[in-house]
Amino acid sequence: MSYYLDLQTWKRKDHYLLFSKMDNPFFNICANLDITIFHNHIKTINAPFFISFLYIASKAANEVEEFKLRIRKEGIFLHDKVHPSFTVMGEDDMFSFCYSDFSSNFPEFAADAKRAIEKVKIKGSLNDDENRDDYLYITSIPWITFTSVSHPFSTNKMDSVPRISWGKFEDKDGRKSIPISVSLHHGLADGFHVAMYLKHMQEYLDHPHEYIT
Repeated sequence: MSYYLDLQTWKRKDHYLLFSKMDNPFFNICANLDITIFHNHIKTINAPFFISFLYIASKAANEVEEFKLRIRKEGIFLHDKVHPSFTVMGEDDMFSFCYSDFSSNFPEFAADAKRAIEKVKIKGSLNDDENRDDYLYITSIPWITFTSVSHPFSTNKMDSVPRISWGKFEDKDGRKSIPISVSLHHGLADGFHVAMYLKHMQEYLDHPHEYIT
């Protein structure tokens, strides 16, 4: 169920009022996740890496309430579910925005994401639905094993959509790891909530056979 929070009783009221006054209220955390078991599993079942990892990233976000909070003129809104809005590279090496619906059922999620990607590759677009804020802004940088990431932001104080990025995975001592970056509005979340998000992701990556079939 989606609804507006009661700002007067919300435990983060003071934090929200403090950080919302800042020119850039977003904070960013980068970390590495172990994808050894996940990578072996998707190779075994022949599942695409990007869509599979997109599913894990979206599923974990839907498990953490703070990733589903959005700032609106009317107040703080909590979505029941949030969906991936991600970048897709075309044949001309230019990216487009792509949107798909989140489903906890992986085959349904994968099928919808595949259709959306194929559509965008035929006709790319940078159009954004300004009437929706139930998105997660997601991008992949598979050419770089980064240690930090920054994102462009508008001066729109209503902007509160999380930014999630991941880079090139690397092999070391028989294990595979991937860098991931998470940016959140500090009025809505803290580092603790990013830690919870990454904990969920690692749990899914360590037990992919339970989620990706």
